Formats: sequence, structure tokens, C-alpha cells
Amino acid sequence: MKFLNRLILSLFGAMALSQTIAQETPPTGQVLDKIVAKVDNNIVLESEVQQTYIEAIAQAQQGMATPDRCEVFESLLINKLMVAKAEIDSVMVTDAEVMLQVDNRFNQVMQQFGGDENMLVQVYGKTSEQLKGEIEDVIREQMIVTKMRSKITEGVTVSPADVRSFFNSIPQDSLPFFSAEVTVGQIVKKPQVNPKVRDEILKQLRQFKQDILDGKADFAELAKKYSEDPGSGAQGGDLGFFRRGELAPEYEATSLGLRQGEISDPVETQFGFHMIQLLEIKGNTYNTRHILRIPKASEEDILLAERYLDSLKREIQLGKIEFAKAAKEYSEDRSTSDNGGFFTDPANNSNRLTLRTLEDPVLYFTLDSMQVGSITKPIRFEDPREGTKVRILFYKAKYPAHRANLEDDYEKMKAAALRRKEDELLGKWFVTAKEDVFIDIDPAYDRCNVLQEK
Repeated sequence: MKFLNRLILSLFGAMALSQTIAQETPPTGQVLDKIVAKVDNNIVLESEVQQTYIEAIAQAQQGMATPDRCEVFESLLINKLMVAKAEIDSVMVTDAEVMLQVDNRFNQVMQQFGGDENMLVQVYGKTSEQLKGEIEDVIREQMIVTKMRSKITEGVTVSPADVRSFFNSIPQDSLPFFSAEVTVGQIVKKPQVNPKVRDEILKQLRQFKQDILDGKADFAELAKKYSEDPGSGAQGGDLGFFRRGELAPEYEATSLGLRQGEISDPVETQFGFHMIQLLEIKGNTYNTRHILRIPKASEEDILLAERYLDSLKREIQLGKIEFAKAAKEYSEDRSTSDNGGFFTDPANNSNRLTLRTLEDPVLYFTLDSMQVGSITKPIRFEDPREGTKVRILFYKAKYPAHRANLEDDYEKMKAAALRRKEDELLGKWFVTAKEDVFIDIDPAYDRCNVLQEK
């Protein structure tokens, strides 16, 4: 297939050719919509092709080919084919799995507006419920496609020889040009909040519970007014269905220990203090609503955390402990501590990433003023869910912009070689799988000659 054989296009992450969430950036114009393809009960809209084409061009990396509309159209058609086949083969994802991702994505959107739903409506022209519904449709498809791809390519691996062969197969003038990259790590400390603040929150939540039981207050209204969970607060605290093991252990244990409709006493998790009401248990999933209150650290609490990290920084600089070891033992950021504190590129799990990959403008400007090998003084930053934290940053290495080579870019080449091997297997799968479903393509796209061996 043309799409699968365009290796430089598809293997190096130059663009996202599956439908992304257009709602995450405000709409810039309207497209006259129509159905341009059907795969069983799944449809491709002209607006999907247009939006994905625009995003693919925007995400194309320097020096790499951009897709044409036929390739974009084929990628969307392939997604629909995989969804249709997943239904036939009973490869599905649960509502709880989907809603967990929906809530995470929606929370990211809400954080951009400080949890203000009115601002969300002004920018997107949609209520939070409408936006969540659209996000859910996209994420469900993405998760099913990912699961189908994993099933089809299960067990596929590449050896060092495969990686070298793949690299050598790329014409020299087609090798991608990679932007400057850095390796940077962090050690994070969460300030210990003054016990008096914690006691006040516990007292407030207990009073909320009593007022609800006495009929003086409504759970949903209290959640909308007081909960500090930006995602669920606007929904009256409703989290939706989750499977066992998907929420914080303390939250889950408390929830499943309640009778339907019962309200818990305050329970603490890494996110703060929750008052929980169990709404429903359905199979291996359960639905709750909660009011989250996050203890805020005082200036004194933050200063103590800064002194702690400053002391740890001196230990590292004196050679008494390595940065990676200190991060594993003392950092309170779970996403980086297991990797020695270093940020990783999710596309290939490499510690080498562009500043853009960090997705944090504060990190960009901080690193811009640092020398390689240096460690910052303790820096305060805001965690959207857990409030003020403190961290030290270690600027381990910088790699100049360069044309791809095997020595510096082995992990990228390995990921690309694996992707090629998977795509070759998928190409064979598509040829036979398309015979199992009904496919109808608008005449406007007949010229694309999609889903054919090339």
C-alpha cells in the first residue's frame, strides 16, 4: 500500500495520520461536510480528512515529506477498517478504559481555562458534556485501533542487525534531519502541608457529609462549588465508571467498601482529601462521585522543601550520590523517578528529546540559561492537580541538530525498524481483512486507489 510503504512519512513520527482531537485547538473554520467513505457502520467525513490533513502538515518535521490528501484519506480508512474488524473479531475496549482516558484528556482541556466552563463554551462553542462526548468518540476509536494493531503485530521484534539493515536501506538524501536534543532530569519534592491546614479540610468535608445527610445540602452542588478536581467538579463530582485498579488504591478501597448511595468519611490519596459517594457497581466497574479538597502548602512549607532539595543538590555536586540514584530514592514524581529522574520521549522511550517534546515553556527557558552538566537551585512550579511543588533540574547533555545517524539515533532507528516490520505485516493483513467488510468510497476519492498492494 502506498501509505504503508512511505517509510519516511509513517515511521519517524513526522505527522499524526490518525484522527486527533480537533477540539483541543479552537476551530478555525467550517468545512462543508459529507460522508466520503463507509466501512460497515463506520464513516469517514470530509471534515475528518481536512482536519487530519491540516494537522499532518503542521506536524511534519523539517526535511521530511508531507502527506498528500490520498495518504491522509487512506490512513483514516484503515482506522475504520480496523474498528470494523475489531467488532467482528470481538476485540473491544471497556467503557471504563475509555472514560479514564476521556477524563484525563478533558481535564487537560479544562486546565487551560482554569476549570471555567463558561470560558470553555466561549472558545469551543460546546458545553463540557458535548466536548466530552466528542472526545469519547475519538479516543474509543484510537484505543480500538491500538488494540487491534497490537493483536495483529503481537510478537514482532527487531534485532540490532535488523536496525542496521533498516538504516542502510534509507537513501542518504532521505535521512531525516533531527532538531537539537537534550537530556534533562528532575528531582521533585512535594511540600509537607501544615497539619492545621489538613485538619481544617477534614473538618469541612465532615460538615459537608452531615449537611447532605440532614438534607441541608446537595452533593452535586457542593462538588460544583468546592471540589478542586477541574474535570469532575463541573459535573457534580461524577467520575464515571472505572475498573478495579484504575484509581488511587485508597480511593478504590473506600469506594468498594460503601453501599450504593452511601457517603464516605474523608479519605486521603496522593491528590488530596476526598469525600466519596458510591453511585453504582456494574460488573468489574464502579461509578462514584467525589468532592476533592487539596491542602495548600504555606510559604514556610515550601521553604522547607526548597532547603531539602538544596541539601540534596550539594550531596550530588560533591559526588556523594549520583543524580539518577537520588532521583530514584527521593523524587516524588512517579513519571520520571523510575527512569533516574530523566524525561523520556514517549514515542521511543529515549532520554534524548527536543525541547518541544518537553511541552513545558518553563523548562525551555530554564534550560536556555543553563550550562550542560549543571543543576539548578530549587525551583517552584505548579502541578495542576497537587498544587505547588519544588524541583531541581539536571542538564545532563545537549546534542546539536543533525542528519540521522545510527550511533546517535539508535533508539529512533530501532523504533522505526520495528514500525516498518509491523507495517509490512499489517499490509498483508489489510489485503485479506478488507474482504470481510463492506467498503464504499465516494467517487471523489476513487483516484486515490486506496487499500491496494502497490
